[in-house]
Amino acid sequence: MLSLNKVHHIAIIASDYERSKKFYVEVLGLVPTLEVYREERKSYKLDLALDGEYVLELFSFPDTPNRLSRPEATGLRHLAFEVDDVQSAVQQLALYGVVAEPIRLDENTQKQFTFIFDPDNLPIELYQK
Repeated sequence: MLSLNKVHHIAIIASDYERSKKFYVEVLGLVPTLEVYREERKSYKLDLALDGEYVLELFSFPDTPNRLSRPEATGLRHLAFEVDDVQSAVQQLALYGVVAEPIRLDENTQKQFTFIFDPDNLPIELYQK
């Protein structure tokens, strides 16, 4: 059997690179580690870290199709981040105009969680530590 160590990173394609870059860096607080523009593909690639660990790649490509979201489509369902306090995170995000769904309780773990959406409507879950 293959022995996997961990999830290395998640890749996201943005329809508006600068808007998404601002969201992930200024609103969510991820730290850029490497940004390159690939002329041959007319594409940016931004590597982002969380607590010093590379976790996310943000791409731009010309003429990308919109994401199917509802009803649920095959593929990546959502991106989830652990937070110390869901209520506090929702309040902080509101300062940036980010609207969260009502906070829910995971019936299996009894922990709080909610969803927000990035500029392209990618669901992002905030899950209580």
